[in-house]
Amino acid sequence: MHMNYFEVKIPISYVYTANFCEDSTYVVNSSEKFTFTRIVVDRFGYSAEKCENFTVNDGIPKASRECFKVEGTPTLGDVTFVNCSINLKTLMDELRTTDNVSSIASKTQILTSVPEKLTTESISTAADIAGQILKNDSQEATATMAAVATVSQLLDARVSEFNFAVTNTTANLTRTLENFSLNGSAVQPNIAVKHISFKTTTTALFSAKTVSGSLQSENINIKPTNVSDIKDDSNSEVQILISVTKNDSSSGNGSIGFVLYQNDKFFQSESYKTHFNHTKQIISCHVANASVNDVKIVFNPKFNKSEILLHDYACVFWDYNANDWDTKGCTKEGNKSELRCRCNHITSFAVLMSFKINYKYAKPLEIVSNIGSGVSIVGLVITILFQILTRKTRKFSVTWMLVNLCTSMLIFNIIFIVGIDNPNAKNNVADSTTNTLLDSDRVDPPENASCTAVAVLLHYFLLATFMWTALNSAHLYLLLLKTLRPIPGHFTLIMSIIGWGVPAVVVAITLGATYREGKQLNYRQEEFCWLAFLDDKGEVSIKKPMIGAFLLVVAVILLFNIIIFVKITVLVMWKENTNLTSNKKKSFTTKIFGTLSVAVVLGITWVLGYMMLINQEETNVVFSILFCIFNATQGLQICILYTFRSPIFKKKVKELFSFVSLPDIPIYLHSKTYYLLKFRSKKTTYENFKPSETFSEETSFSSNDQTSTKN
Repeated sequence: MHMNYFEVKIPISYVYTANFCEDSTYVVNSSEKFTFTRIVVDRFGYSAEKCENFTVNDGIPKASRECFKVEGTPTLGDVTFVNCSINLKTLMDELRTTDNVSSIASKTQILTSVPEKLTTESISTAADIAGQILKNDSQEATATMAAVATVSQLLDARVSEFNFAVTNTTANLTRTLENFSLNGSAVQPNIAVKHISFKTTTTALFSAKTVSGSLQSENINIKPTNVSDIKDDSNSEVQILISVTKNDSSSGNGSIGFVLYQNDKFFQSESYKTHFNHTKQIISCHVANASVNDVKIVFNPKFNKSEILLHDYACVFWDYNANDWDTKGCTKEGNKSELRCRCNHITSFAVLMSFKINYKYAKPLEIVSNIGSGVSIVGLVITILFQILTRKTRKFSVTWMLVNLCTSMLIFNIIFIVGIDNPNAKNNVADSTTNTLLDSDRVDPPENASCTAVAVLLHYFLLATFMWTALNSAHLYLLLLKTLRPIPGHFTLIMSIIGWGVPAVVVAITLGATYREGKQLNYRQEEFCWLAFLDDKGEVSIKKPMIGAFLLVVAVILLFNIIIFVKITVLVMWKENTNLTSNKKKSFTTKIFGTLSVAVVLGITWVLGYMMLINQEETNVVFSILFCIFNATQGLQICILYTFRSPIFKKKVKELFSFVSLPDIPIYLHSKTYYLLKFRSKKTTYENFKPSETFSEETSFSSNDQTSTKN
């Protein structure tokens, strides 16, 4: 049926200087029109109108048109329509029986314009159609341009659709493109085809760079040259210099053809596995009526250097017999900063790269952590020695609980300072000059058994520290809130088994479930020697041991400690006592220091560590600083509150240094002695407070319940 078409173009009041055609509307009749957004020169644009839901080509554009330059001015070409009921198989059948190749090429191009809808089957069929069209040198320019555009669109399809079922089809297509490149030229977003003719021996240089992830005609250069090597050019992503000699037996001109692919989807390798998202350009070179003397290539691939670092690379070519990459006839002539290759033959070339994750290795310990941990070690040593030397002045269970807590914390701090930094941070691998075929683009850091051992020890002793804070909570609960009940027999033995045994079980189970030879990062981090927290994508993973084997366990312990802390604070420390004879100021000070003493020994400040998980930068920084200060100096805090403020310690210091006068501010739970009633039987010891003497000024829990041993 004959239809009258007319077109409406959006008027503009300036001379075209841009590299695109403006928005346009193509009107078929009063009830049907097609709208197109801005189209880049040498590109095809597609209509906003799509095939209806009930059609075979649901969601596919109904029309397309090309933008090209005429005398330097961007100009819109004719509109091509597609039947929403037609499919690629039908077009393949038509190609065998019709001469209207341009129409089939344009319709194939439209049907492959939505990458998300491309399947393995449609990719295979469309590649066959494009290959058949490009094989015929006599085809008109519109047909070959549409075929190359189809190839470019296929390279946008999901990589999962390029399985080995399409290997033969894509191999035939790439070979066809090599032959087409000897005489044809076309540039589309994912593919560039260029050629150069010559009459005598010559050297040609091809270079290309990508703009916003796409290839553009003005950024593809090919020219004869007399240079013998490729100059550095940071703007070009790929350069290839080829030297050829014209065959004397051939009367025609020689030709060199180049095909540049933006990715490697047509070159699916069984031996080389990819994990990272980086450009993998393939440059193909083909000659006619000439022999190849030398081929030099420089690749400048783009990848996120803040996330991954180049470890090694291999210069390879595509072996059509093996359908895989090979290094035969190619050598490396560059380094990690300059990927240079040299080959003695022509085909499709690439560089296979291997990367290592750009781990942000911990710098030497920050000043606060370094000093804090150091003084904590000193404080813990003093506290342990003081508790042992003065053990006869208090109950054995009190000394035992505090000494075990300080011991686990002391060992943790020592290991932390000595071993937290990963030795791999200082390992610099030299550039390899051997052109060896790579099997993956990912390289794991070298196995470091010492770092793994440090992570295991830190994991164990930190869990042990928290376990002893929980046991101290239970001990305080029995002493202060359950005064009429007896302390269980063999109390210290049971506490010791729990305090040192439970963390060992947790660590053993975690290590057995996550650690495998060559996969040490399943258990620990690489940045420093501690539990793994993030997955390969840098996201928090519940499969990593940091969550289940540490944060969850510690959260349960902290919750228990907080409950006991609140009970002790409300029911004992801040409860009004008519027997307290101190003045109000002294009583308030005593309560404050008593609260701090219990909070420190129960590890309540570790709550700040969980506050650091808040995903707000300002809040995170504040909690990180507070966490570092309070927890790095936890050992020092224990020393001050449980040793330096002890009456016995102050008395000894005064005897040694009579000129030093320490303020004698009594601290609740530390400078007092509980008067306990003891009812002894053969197996059980009962400990109770005398109601009338519970809060006398002589009472002490941590260091000197001297009176209690006398009563």
